[in-house]
This record gives sequence, C-alpha cells and structure tokens, in this order.
Amino acid sequence: MQSKGFKVFIIIIAIIVGLIFIVPILWMLATSFKTDQEAFTAGIKWIPKVFTLENYQYSLAGNSDTPVIQWMGNSLFVGIVGTLIVLFVDTLAAYGLARLDVPFKKLLISIFIGSLTIPWVITFLPLYMEFNKLGLLDTYAVLILPYSANAFGVFLLYQYFRGFPKELEEAAFLDGANKWQVFVKVVLPAARPVIWTLAIFTFMGIYNDFLWPLVTTNSPEMRTITTGIAIMQQGSFVSSPGRLMALTSIATIPAVLLFIIGQRSFIKGVTQSGIK
Repeated sequence: MQSKGFKVFIIIIAIIVGLIFIVPILWMLATSFKTDQEAFTAGIKWIPKVFTLENYQYSLAGNSDTPVIQWMGNSLFVGIVGTLIVLFVDTLAAYGLARLDVPFKKLLISIFIGSLTIPWVITFLPLYMEFNKLGLLDTYAVLILPYSANAFGVFLLYQYFRGFPKELEEAAFLDGANKWQVFVKVVLPAARPVIWTLAIFTFMGIYNDFLWPLVTTNSPEMRTITTGIAIMQQGSFVSSPGRLMALTSIATIPAVLLFIIGQRSFIKGVTQSGIK
C-alpha cells in the first residue's frame, strides 16, 4: 500500500511540475493568435475570441528594422556550426584521454573537470576584450568561436569512452584497422546516443544564449533571434503582445524540432552517459 501511495504521490508531483513548465507555453501560443486589444484584456483567456494569423504574418514579413528571417537564420547558422565544431573537437579530445597514451593525462582530466566549476561570467570580459582587439566584434566569428569547445562535452564523452568495451577495438585492430579507423567505424557509431545528447545540449545552449550576442553584435543583420526578441520587446512590439508572442513562438520551433527528432537518442544517451 505504501509503495502504491508513493507512486501516486510521485505522479502527482510530476503532473504539477509538468504544468508549471507547459502553462506559460500554452499562454504564449494562445496570446500569439489574439488581437492586441484582446491580449491587453485583464485576466487569462486561453481561447481567443477572434482567432487571427496576422501576428505571424507580420513577424515573418519583416522589414529593415525587424529582419526576423535573418535573425532566425543567424541563430541556426551559429548553432549548427558551433555544435559541429564542439562535436569534432570534444570527441577527439575525449577519446584521446580515454584510450590513447596522452602525456599528463591525469593533470589534463583534472583541469577539464576543474574548469566546469568556473562561472561563465568570469570569462566574459576577457573574451570580449580578446575579440575586440582581434577586430571580430559584430561578426559570425565572435558568435561561434567562444562555443567551439567545452569541458562538459569532453567529460561527458570521456565517461562513455572509458566504459566502451576494449574487446571491440582489439578485434578491429586484429582485422587490420588503424586507430583512426577504429575511432570512426567502431567507437563513434556506438557512441551515437551520447553524441546526440551532447549535440542537443550544445545547440540549445548556443541557440538560446542572449547576453553574449547582445553585447558583441551591434548591426541589426548580425543579431540572433534571442537578441531580436529582446529589442522588439522594448521597441516596436512593446504595445503589441500578440506579435511579440508570435515572434517568440517562431523562435521556439527549431529547438522543439531538434528535441523531437533526437528524443529517443537523447534519452538513451542520458542513460548511457550516467547523467542524473
């Protein structure tokens, strides 16, 4: 009886937590289909009296001040390129630390793990000054390079590669494969769920980042969708919550699609990598 009661309690808690997350999303979607007059009406009304697509049409149409399609394109480009770079660098680094005879391996692993405790805000100003001296502000380089590798990805993949069966690698070596072939044809295919997990975490982090793109870009054509939404919130959309919610809804589409596509691999990767 106690076990059954505990399960019911856990289910209730899960439902409450789920509602806390989903209610704002539902309100955002409902508001995006309302007229501005109805959106400013006091109280929360989930079903619009007048269902309109004008907010989406206006947001997607864009103009010189609000190039929404370009902002979305910038975010997608930066997120995809940054994620690919992270996957390339982190998989090589993690496999080298886990399997190859790397000098000062224990020291390097300690540095990687220790760097996870350093808050991003501490490195923010030095990074900004560095890119400023290089003349890379307001370019794609300043939006991509800071994310080009991360210690979390190395540690995540390192934990997986450590537990990868050595027998499979040894069998490949006996068949005449070299280290690179073993890595590409044996290890990476098996690590696909963990790599998907890292890809989703990385893309979401880059795509949703706000402060760094806001500070390092000035021209409207270089802004990402997150900074664009913030600027519109204080600008022409300040008196148009319907258009603002439509723009926000559009911004969530890539992240939602990515999670839906990689959901199964993501869950499997979280299990295999030991994330709690």
